[in-house]
Amino acid sequence: MRRFSLFLCCFFVAIAARSARAQVAEAADAGGVVVTVGGLASYYSVSYGSRQLAGFGAFVDAEPKGRPGVEAEYRNLLWQQTADVHLSTWLIGPRYGFHDFHRFQPYVKVLVGNGEFSFPYGYAHGSYFVLAPGGGVDYHFNRRISFRVADFEYQDWPQFTFGNMSSFGVSSGIRIRVY
Repeated sequence: MRRFSLFLCCFFVAIAARSARAQVAEAADAGGVVVTVGGLASYYSVSYGSRQLAGFGAFVDAEPKGRPGVEAEYRNLLWQQTADVHLSTWLIGPRYGFHDFHRFQPYVKVLVGNGEFSFPYGYAHGSYFVLAPGGGVDYHFNRRISFRVADFEYQDWPQFTFGNMSSFGVSSGIRIRVY
């Protein structure tokens, strides 16, 4: 875990150093930062008792043109509960969108953050570190609106109370450019 934390720290420093260059961008490539917000519907398979949970989420992306960006997301999985088990996550991390292919833009991301887990029948509630690599595809409907066709995410909860817990899910939604 320490090695991974060191890797993430070095990754963020490298991104910051690259964007801090004292160079002026060419006029045709000067784009600034694109900021988008969106909402998601999610379906996850959670390894705690082999449960399937559904829910909703929201995200914010900030992407400098041609460079890795940052994604922050919140997800609350509270539908299809069994024995009142549900969870929510607050995650942030680097996101890289590849070049568009006929209005489709694939991307990858590696998010880290906090996961809140509610145990059966309200007996306990825990807060845990979560690592979530993932990726997906956006479809650009027009300059301002995109549809998040599919967002796949694998969540690893390494410090979970009963040992390592994982979950895998897919989400779809809408993405709106605000800046």
